[in-house]
Amino acid sequence: MRALIISVNFGKPDYQAHAEEFEMLAKGAGAEVVATVVAKRDKPDAAYFIGSGKLEEAVQLAQSSDVDIILFDQALSPAQQRNLERAFNLRVVDRVALILDIFALRAKSHEGKLQVELAQLQHLMTRLTRMWTHLERQRGGIGMRGPGEAQLEMDKRMIGDKVKVLRERLSKVERQRTTQRRSRARGGAMSVSLVGYTNAGKSTLFNALTRAGAYAADQLFATLDTTTRRIWIESAGQVVVSDTVGFIRDLPTTLIAAFKATLEETVQADLLLHVIDASSPQREEQILEVNKVLEEIGAKDIPCILVYNKIDAVGYEPKIERNEEGRIVRVFVSALDRTGLDGLRGAIAEAKEIIGNNVASLKNI
Repeated sequence: MRALIISVNFGKPDYQAHAEEFEMLAKGAGAEVVATVVAKRDKPDAAYFIGSGKLEEAVQLAQSSDVDIILFDQALSPAQQRNLERAFNLRVVDRVALILDIFALRAKSHEGKLQVELAQLQHLMTRLTRMWTHLERQRGGIGMRGPGEAQLEMDKRMIGDKVKVLRERLSKVERQRTTQRRSRARGGAMSVSLVGYTNAGKSTLFNALTRAGAYAADQLFATLDTTTRRIWIESAGQVVVSDTVGFIRDLPTTLIAAFKATLEETVQADLLLHVIDASSPQREEQILEVNKVLEEIGAKDIPCILVYNKIDAVGYEPKIERNEEGRIVRVFVSALDRTGLDGLRGAIAEAKEIIGNNVASLKNI
């Protein structure tokens, strides 16, 4: 599908990284990016997000480039999206909808599909008005409602009912996960969750640590479903390691809410391994984004070790760094080359000793 990307530069220092990331998202969704329009603004235009002059330029470029879809690198209001679609006479997909689409594409498990469907429906609820503009809408008093409004009300009810069913199913999944966590805790196993920015190499590191076969690829959101494996680490004993969904700038709040059951693995962990792409020029900004989501889901106070992955790409040597108190705070590894993993295992064992052997009592289960 041929796509035109519209990106708005508000003068923020991370704009270029944000724009490049969106292009990766577009390609990950299967789009062929044929043209890009960049608008510089101090604040969004209320009607079109971009100004009328830049809109006219974008419409002409879309027509001359014969594009099929407009991809907008910011979150649009329903009114802005509706106005832009009328101007282009094409479908307009904003950042939130594109991320949701990729999640729908990548979800493999039953739980993952339920979570994505719930997030999509919640997003759609705010956009329903644009779907029925082809139907007549009469205005006036009682008895003067047009078929468009009647259809809109029916759709809202249908989506509301579907959302209720999905929430009930996900609540059941959450209860099952809670039972599984309690069982693991009773066995005295330490719980470790891998978290990090999308494409930081979490799944590759998970596979290297656990010898699992979880799907890993050089793309955004390669894996959405939490995978858990039990491993043995000398001096630590049984350790349960979980690979979780990656984070990204402006991760839609509907997705965070929908993936609550999956993210519970992070909230309930004894130790977080925050996997960082050591080769990324934006790694500091990515660390901040991950920390922001961790705070939002209530996981900011869980003990955490920063794991700098992909050191093979930047020529770093495997090493361990400690803070003033002597605790390990950073570990440098290459999951691809499987170097530095012994140091990481040692860091997990040391963390378990500090946290305490009685994991169950810490969780108050």
